[in-house]
Amino acid sequence: MGRKRSAGLRLRHGVWHIEKQIYGKKLCESTGTGRLEEAELILARRREEQWQAKVFGVRPRRMFREAATRYLEENMHLASIGDSALHLRQLDPFIGALTLDRVHSGTLQPFIDHRRHAGVKVKTVNLALGVVRRILNLSARLWRDEHGLTWLENAPLIQLLPDSTAREPYPLDWEEQRRLFQALPDHLARMCLFKVNTGCREQEVCRLRWEWEVQVPELETSVFIIPGVRVKNREDRLVIMNRVARSVIEEARGSHPQFVFTYRGQPVQCINNNGWQRARRSVELTQVRVHDLKHTYGRRLRAAGVPLETRKVLLGHKNGDITTHYSAPELQELIDAAERVCGQNFGKTSARTLLRKAAANGVGR
Repeated sequence: MGRKRSAGLRLRHGVWHIEKQIYGKKLCESTGTGRLEEAELILARRREEQWQAKVFGVRPRRMFREAATRYLEENMHLASIGDSALHLRQLDPFIGALTLDRVHSGTLQPFIDHRRHAGVKVKTVNLALGVVRRILNLSARLWRDEHGLTWLENAPLIQLLPDSTAREPYPLDWEEQRRLFQALPDHLARMCLFKVNTGCREQEVCRLRWEWEVQVPELETSVFIIPGVRVKNREDRLVIMNRVARSVIEEARGSHPQFVFTYRGQPVQCINNNGWQRARRSVELTQVRVHDLKHTYGRRLRAAGVPLETRKVLLGHKNGDITTHYSAPELQELIDAAERVCGQNFGKTSARTLLRKAAANGVGR
């Protein structure tokens, strides 16, 4: 038996959906009701809205689900789009069928209550609210219809939840770093040593490729330029290496044709794995997260008197500049700044020696 239909309406899983072209615009949306009489009234109202928009320039109302679909379609290139899609799928039963002008803190509260009751962390709920806020801002400021009208007149203020559980960063001191790195398996120790001397994020280290290395003959060194599509803030990431980081790179060179950091011939998916967890427990540093290595680098740069703008470049923070276009003197200035956090004893103890010492102690076996 086929699905039940009425003029411009189709019944799907007990709910009537509008499927009709009105004044040149194709409407495909849920009415949110299983009653045909109500669905016909909603269809008539949508027809009236389209006529008002065409003749008088009155903004038609759109469902949040339509805006969410457009957001996903336009941002398929983002590394985080999978997370956004998951958040929107979880939001859909609560606000998907609402018009954009009805999405605000009040109508989002049932979603918030449901997620918090399910034990979801505040940070995760806030990520979902952030996606909603982004879609509403695009609807009010950027997206326009065929009549030149924005999808939404004004975007409401969507406040994030206060997060009392957020943990402060824990930058390592030199002795904590020594203990932790010696307890790590060799391949993780190498990755962490590179991370704490470049400020790269975890996935920037895990997915680092040789093809991104750029030689700088004038300075007899090289840098890595990670494409923006692989970077959290979507800007190309310039990775400046001090002598510690360069030592790690030379140690890894030739081990794999594509990826810099590998384990048994395969790229490492994440640093925060069982080996990392065991090492933290063994040296009683369970409060340290992988991201704290980035904080450690930033804290050491600041303690060394490196200016804020230079720190932002070295840490790969979003600043709107074309961060990969630098002259040799400018690159030398960045390298000099990165050299200031190598540690007092690095000239006597290379990365190779550190890793060999860890292996001699039986770490990673």
